[in-house]
Amino acid sequence: MPKNDFYQKVYRVVQQIPVGRVTSYGAIAGFIGVKSGARMVGYALNQLAGQPPEAAVPAHRVLNRLGQLTGRSYFTGDTMRERLEQEGVTFKEEYTVDMEKHFWNPSEELNSNILS
Repeated sequence: MPKNDFYQKVYRVVQQIPVGRVTSYGAIAGFIGVKSGARMVGYALNQLAGQPPEAAVPAHRVLNRLGQLTGRSYFTGDTMRERLEQEGVTFKEEYTVDMEKHFWNPSEELNSNILS
């Protein structure tokens, strides 16, 4: 699958993450069908660095598998944490989300036709 096509699939999935929920790079990659593609999901989201808060792709809702805000270096200051807190997401540690409470699994929540 061409890089741009993969990126578009990532963006379609991320657009579906509900307010107050988070998912992981790996969960998105698995849903798209590229099990070892977590890093590629990160690359796709990095292309959105500097987007305004009202942008259509809520990249701040994608974390690593442990719930850590590894993408925060692409947001200015503490923007990633602040956006999540505004949505009601709670943290177990300063930059670690309570994944048991907020994890959203695209494989359980979405139908694969969203990728077409």
